Amino acid sequence: MKRNVALEEAQDLLLRMACPVKECKIPLFDAAGRVLSREIKAPINLPPFDRSPLDGYAVRAEDIAAASEAYPTSLEVIEEVAAGYAARQRVTAKTAIKVMTGAPIPAGADVVIKHEDVTRTGNICKFFYPLKSGSNIVRTGEDVKKGELIAAPGTHVSPAMVGLIAALGFAEVSVYNKVKVAVISTGDELVDCSQPLQPGKIYNSNLPSLVAACLKLGAKITALGNVPDELDSIADIISLGLADADIVITTGGVSAGDYDVVPDALDRLGINVIYRGVNMKPGSPVLAAEYNNKFIVCLSGNPAAALVTFDLIAVPLIKKKMGLTSYLPTRLDAVFEGEFGKPSPQRRFLRGRLQVNEGANSVTLTGEQSNGVLKSLINCNAYIDVPAGSGRMNAGQDVSVLVVDDVFGH
Repeated sequence: MKRNVALEEAQDLLLRMACPVKECKIPLFDAAGRVLSREIKAPINLPPFDRSPLDGYAVRAEDIAAASEAYPTSLEVIEEVAAGYAARQRVTAKTAIKVMTGAPIPAGADVVIKHEDVTRTGNICKFFYPLKSGSNIVRTGEDVKKGELIAAPGTHVSPAMVGLIAALGFAEVSVYNKVKVAVISTGDELVDCSQPLQPGKIYNSNLPSLVAACLKLGAKITALGNVPDELDSIADIISLGLADADIVITTGGVSAGDYDVVPDALDRLGINVIYRGVNMKPGSPVLAAEYNNKFIVCLSGNPAAALVTFDLIAVPLIKKKMGLTSYLPTRLDAVFEGEFGKPSPQRRFLRGRLQVNEGANSVTLTGEQSNGVLKSLINCNAYIDVPAGSGRMNAGQDVSVLVVDDVFGH
């Protein structure tokens, strides 16, 4: 077991050991938000034929080469083709075929003229300007070529990706199973928010906030509730979580106090502790362990500390297990706006709001930064990485930030 490791080592020790969960096939309609486990290559061209992007008339460019407002060219309309159908006839000299948006280009035609740019009387259309061959034609394979790699394993499936996969004719896709996460809170002082608040007690915010965070990632959650600071109870609930979950996350009981018995519970269960303690504030008591290819991440009981270390340590682990190929927070440079008067003898992560304006990154604090303050996490989308030994922070100072949520607030 290692002690008091750097954040990067804490992440690496877990990520090197973690492998994606097993895969399964699911209907395409259920694929949004999942992670592909196999590559997808296009079995067909998109579009599969030359098609019209608009309602108009398919003609030969040479037949309208001399057309003008003063001397329009007249052609005979020999057929009309709706989307989903193919022309029965061929465009020949001095003829035109009317096509609707999405309809295949008839044989013999090499240009489409917008229907609003012609005048038609009966079966005769007048054309008032020329167009180069190929104009207003969407070519076969212009969007996707047969055999093209559409998505690699580890791709997060978006609604647009679902649409593209459907357009290629796939009814099912191979994805990784949802990562199973069990969440446990420990502490005699905690009560469920549905219960009356007694003297000396506080409502349990860690369990619901971490469950919500895991659900947002797309994990399958088991909320195992709160257990008192008793060795037997904690060992039993961790064992219960490991029976089904890929990752067990606990809060509380990992410091060095008389009632911090989570490490003893892990020892009783014969669980291998990878490291205990990370050189960071908030959340330094964090502990990580492994048991039969499953992971246990034990976080501080302080609400803000728990969520910060969850974002920086547990989230990359969950994403790696999900099969994602990008799982670490993005690091960006930014200009600090505001002030932070406390020195940072230890590496510190401040809760901030990152904004991007015309390519310039700026970050402001979102509120109080103490370990127990939750409010400053509400609008937080980045953590300001303050090196150990730093003094007071002033406006205009260059800082490094780790992005943990959408910068644009979508």
